[in-house]
Amino acid sequence: MAFHLRVSISAEDVGRKVTVRRVVPEGFRDVVGVLESWSGGVLAVRKRDGTLVEFPEKAMVAAKVVPG
Repeated sequence: MAFHLRVSISAEDVGRKVTVRRVVPEGFRDVVGVLESWSGGVLAVRKRDGTLVEFPEKAMVAAKVVPG
């Protein structure tokens, strides 16, 4: 079975809840939260616990807007 990963968010989704899978040195990490900014090639996602996660857009391997 093949997996088809897609990045289907853009800077226009700032303010919306998103889920993002990104490459990190240990492998992959997921973050779910509100996309607070996407500027200069860097995204910032605010998790439910208030933590701000920042990462380069080139690290994304999959992403989408989360309903609700």
